[in-house]
Amino acid sequence: MNSNNPFFKNKTYSNTSSDIVHDAVVIDYNQTMTVSGTINKSFLMLILLVASAAVTWFMASNGQNPIIFTIGGAIVGFILVLIATFKPQLSGYLAPGYAIFEGLFIGGISAIFEVMYPGIVIQAVSCTFVTFMVCFGLYKYKIVKVTEKFKSVVLASTMAIASYYLISWLLSLFTSFQPVHYGNSMISIGISGFVIVIAALNLFLDFDQIDKGVQQKMPKYMEWYGAMGLMITLVWLYIEFLRLLSKLNSRR
Repeated sequence: MNSNNPFFKNKTYSNTSSDIVHDAVVIDYNQTMTVSGTINKSFLMLILLVASAAVTWFMASNGQNPIIFTIGGAIVGFILVLIATFKPQLSGYLAPGYAIFEGLFIGGISAIFEVMYPGIVIQAVSCTFVTFMVCFGLYKYKIVKVTEKFKSVVLASTMAIASYYLISWLLSLFTSFQPVHYGNSMISIGISGFVIVIAALNLFLDFDQIDKGVQQKMPKYMEWYGAMGLMITLVWLYIEFLRLLSKLNSRR
C-alpha cells in the first residue's frame, strides 16, 4: 500500500522491484536503498534547508524585503516536487534543490512570524523536533502499527484538509468569505491542532514506506526520494506549528 505523502502515492514503490526482476538485472546490495542511507540524505537535506533559510532570515533581519525569494522558493520547491513525483530517478538532483528552495520559503515565513511573535520560531522548531522523535520512537518500537485501516484514515483526513484549504482559499480570494480557520478563535485553534495531528500521523506512513522500499531492495536513488518525501511532511508540520503558536500568542 502507498503512503499518503505524494511521493509515496504513485506506483514507484510497487513497480521498481518488479521491473528489476523482469529485466533480469542483478543489483548489488550496496547499490540498493538502505535505512541508514535515507537517514543520511535526510540530514543532508535538513542542513541545506537550514542554510538556505538563513539567507532570507538574515535579509529580513537586515531590513531587506525577502518576499520575492520567499514566494519564489515556494513555487520552485513545489515544481521540483511535481517533477520528482513522476521522475524519481532524478531525485538525487531534485531533492537537494527542493531543500534549498524550500529553505528560502521557510526562512522568509519564519522571519515574518518572528517579528510578530518573538521567540515563536524556536518554539515551532522544538515542537516539530519533539513530534518527529516521538513518532519515530512509537514506530520503531512498534507501539503504533501502520495497518491498512490506519493508512485509510490518515489518507482520507489529509485529503479532506487539503480540499478544505483549497476551497477556503478560493472563496476568500474571490468573495468576502472568511474561513473559520482564520483568526484566533477556539474553533480555529482546534482546527490547527487537528491538522497537526494528521501531519504527525503522516510521519508513520512515511517511515513505513521507507521500510518497504528497503525490504524490496529498491535502487539507491530511492533514498533521496524517501528523504524528500519525509522532508515535505516535516515542512508541513513546522508550518502548522507556526500557525497554531501564532494563534495562541495572539490571545495573550
